Amino acid sequence: MGENRAQIVLQTNLPGALARRSGKVRDVYDYGDGLLIVATDRISVFDVVLPSGIPDKGRVLTGLSLFWFAKTAHLVPNHLLSARVEDFPQPVQPYADMLRGRSMWVRKAEVVPVECVVRGYLAGSAWKEYKATGRIGDHDLPSGLREADKLPEPIFTPTTKAESGHDEKITRTQVAEILGANLARRIEDLSLQLYNFAAAYVAERGFLLVDTKFEFGLADGKLILVDEILTPDSSRYWDASRWEPGHSQDGFDKQHVRDYTESTGWNKEPPGPELPPDVIARTRALYLQAYERITGHALPEA
Repeated sequence: MGENRAQIVLQTNLPGALARRSGKVRDVYDYGDGLLIVATDRISVFDVVLPSGIPDKGRVLTGLSLFWFAKTAHLVPNHLLSARVEDFPQPVQPYADMLRGRSMWVRKAEVVPVECVVRGYLAGSAWKEYKATGRIGDHDLPSGLREADKLPEPIFTPTTKAESGHDEKITRTQVAEILGANLARRIEDLSLQLYNFAAAYVAERGFLLVDTKFEFGLADGKLILVDEILTPDSSRYWDASRWEPGHSQDGFDKQHVRDYTESTGWNKEPPGPELPPDVIARTRALYLQAYERITGHALPEA
C-alpha cells in the first residue's frame, strides 16, 4: 500500500456545464450529451458532510465502481461511457490532472426512485429492526438470530430515494405500487443476482459482503445500473477471518469516522467536527485495503 498523498479534493468547479448538482460525495455536471460524475474526497456521517476529507477516497470509489461495472456487465448494462479524461467534454480538459482516476463520463438516465438494498447478514439498522420486531421490512426471519449472523438467504429491503435527509424503508408491495409490478420484480431480481455474484467473488478474497445498495435508471427504455456500485460507501464489507457473530464487527468503511464524531458529543447537526489525523489515516487505509483486496492490485498513483 503506497503512501502517496494526493491532493485532497473537497470541492470542484468545472466550466461549461448546462447544470451542476452536488451530493454528499459526488459533483455531477450536465454537458447535454452526457453527465460527468466527479467523486470528491468528502466524507459524510449522519447526513452531514464533514469539513475534513479522506485522501484518495474519491479515487477508490471511482476505481471500484469501474471494476464492478466491468465485472457485472453480463448481468446488467450500466451508464459508463468512459473513464478516460481525453473522452470528457472539451471545457474540462484543463482540469485533467484533478479529474483523472476520480471521474466518469456517463449516459443520462431516468433514475428509478427506489434504493435497492440487499442484505446478507444481520447488521446495522436491520439488526435493530430484527431485535424489535423479528422481521426486516416485509421479511419474516427465524427467531434466535444473533447480531452479525448470516441470513438464511439474501433479502431485498428497498428504501425511498431521498434528495435530502434519510431514505425511508418501504415494502416490496409499495415498490410495485410506485414502479409497477414488472419493473419492481426486475429490479429486485437484478439486485439479488448482483449481490450473489459479488458476494461469491469477494469471498474468494477473504471478504463477506454484508449488505449493499444499487441504483437503476432507464435509458432508451432499457434498465441500466447508475451511480456507484459495491464501494465501501454503498456496501458493508467484513473480513471473513475475523467474523464472529454475536456482536458488531469491524468493517472497511467509515464506521471509525462515525464512532469518532459520536465520541465528541456532536449533536449531528451541521457543521460537523474536524477529524484528527489518526482517524483520517485509518479510514484512508481501510478504503485502500478494500480496493486492493477486491481488485487484486494497488490503487494507481494519481
